[in-house]
Amino acid sequence: MAEPNRSFSGSDPDALEEKYRLERDRRRRVDRTSIHDLRSDDRFGRYRKDPFTPFTERDPVSKDCEVAIVGAGMGGTVVAARLSEQGIEDLCLLDEAGGFGGTWYWNRYPGVMCDIESTIYMPMLEEMRKTPSTRYAFGEEIREHFEAIADRYALRPASLFHTRVERTEWNEGGARWEITTDRGDRIRARFVIMAVGMLNLMKLPAIPGMERFEGHAFHTARWDYDYTGGGPGDWDELPGLHDKRVALIGTGSSGIQCVPPLAASAEQLYVFQRTPSAIGVRDNRPIPKDFATDLAPGWQAARMDNFAKTMLALPTDEDLIDDGWTRYYAPLLTPRVDYSRPLEEIMRQIAAIDHGVMDAHRDRVDAIVSDRGKAEILKPYYRYLCKRPCFHDEYLPAMDRDNVTLVDCPDGVEEITPDGLVANGTKYTVDCIVYATGFESESTPFQRRAGHPIVGRKGIDMEAKWRDGVRSLHGLMTSGFPNFFTMPNPYQQAVVTVTHTHVTVECADHIAKTLGAMHAKGVQAFDVTPEAEEAWTAEIVSKALDRSSFTEGCTPSRFNGEGSTEPANPRNGSYGGSAGDLFGYRALLADWRERGDFAGLEILPRAEDLAASD
Repeated sequence: MAEPNRSFSGSDPDALEEKYRLERDRRRRVDRTSIHDLRSDDRFGRYRKDPFTPFTERDPVSKDCEVAIVGAGMGGTVVAARLSEQGIEDLCLLDEAGGFGGTWYWNRYPGVMCDIESTIYMPMLEEMRKTPSTRYAFGEEIREHFEAIADRYALRPASLFHTRVERTEWNEGGARWEITTDRGDRIRARFVIMAVGMLNLMKLPAIPGMERFEGHAFHTARWDYDYTGGGPGDWDELPGLHDKRVALIGTGSSGIQCVPPLAASAEQLYVFQRTPSAIGVRDNRPIPKDFATDLAPGWQAARMDNFAKTMLALPTDEDLIDDGWTRYYAPLLTPRVDYSRPLEEIMRQIAAIDHGVMDAHRDRVDAIVSDRGKAEILKPYYRYLCKRPCFHDEYLPAMDRDNVTLVDCPDGVEEITPDGLVANGTKYTVDCIVYATGFESESTPFQRRAGHPIVGRKGIDMEAKWRDGVRSLHGLMTSGFPNFFTMPNPYQQAVVTVTHTHVTVECADHIAKTLGAMHAKGVQAFDVTPEAEEAWTAEIVSKALDRSSFTEGCTPSRFNGEGSTEPANPRNGSYGGSAGDLFGYRALLADWRERGDFAGLEILPRAEDLAASD
């Protein structure tokens, strides 16, 4: 049994760092980090089933289109809308979900909301004349926003839902991508955009005995309201749980958000925590309906820019967002220290800032949680950037309830039995298990996230090409895969920001304008030159920072490969390094478009030329 957590004063920096190392080592158990592959393991196929939209039989579709978009989440929906604005409306969108929204289609668990302010998280608010109802919108409002965008731009008739792509392959003779699906469809597209998302693979931990559990079990990304009662956006009461003992595994973002409604409804709630999250103030409140009335056109883009500048410590007149991200995260992402001092002193200054931030979070636990035993277990002991921070105002009070038992299990849950769970050698009998275990990380290899083989020119497979690291132009195109775009990912040589919406809308705009320019100039096919790809990759590698000395001191999380000590592949980095250079990246893309010569691309205007070039 792991040593229990204990109270600690952070007044001694060296002693605090030693405490951090202790907490890290308590949680490093390689044999507890394996997960089930839900795409191939039939024993757990039910965890993938869509509980929200009935499956409808249909005939296979065979069609030609100008642009096929794989994925109808944020990236796919926004890029489709931008293409429509460019006059490119011959589209086909494909998604395994039953509707638009991506992760917001699937995440309908009680309490689900965004943790970035709605005015900069929800894209295309101005175009849709939409004002979010609260600073941090709940999931149903976000999902409905994507559905509204789809209706505004007439995307629904062009979409195939409950459809899994099985193969995407370039046809040399026809200069088309051929897409086949599990519904027997054959889609032939001149261009393909992979908008498969970064958090699209549910993570289900491989706990021994899971298949033997005789109670009810589901993942937060497939919430079963038929069992719990209530519904998406209607979770003040979950009457189906009034007489139930519920186990919740996981205390990341989804776990923290669903604890308050679960605690209010379940007879008994057991929360199994491997690593406590840092819980900052959320301060959610309504946004006035006339919020944008007097704002100049372009207000949302300006607000996004203001947030990005604040996070990067760039000059701004004011902090328009003024939330936990700008107060706590920004000072550590771009610390204001004296860089003229010796490295050791610089690191001490940064550590002092970090210790102050984390002391404030631990003090908040003490101020809210009256149960001293729970309070100590809830205190996070690690550097702030080790684990994605959370912001919530109801989680800590909910954990203080008498019907909530917090189980500190740094080694994870040891076993699932027919009627419960075992952690730290203790058996807990429950009626229901909720896996709040999130998604595989953004660093998951691209083809695994895409979920199917992607085959380019001369039969080259994307997985094979990127096996030793990503190679691309701008993080959006790659040599050997003509007429092919990917939506951005910070681990795929694009750029990183705290709010990925900002990068998504910038790249969607860039891709749509690029295709619009190609149409205007009669370009039928292009491929990235190997030289351009190598030059961009060299730029990424030159700014890559080996963060292993930092991450190896962290408790296991998706940020460090669940405790991996292997240094990250420098090819799999982002433009401008780990903090990202969003504004430099945006300017670079704009300059590339304005030059109009498609630098770094080999233009092959006719299908016969493309075939002949090989």
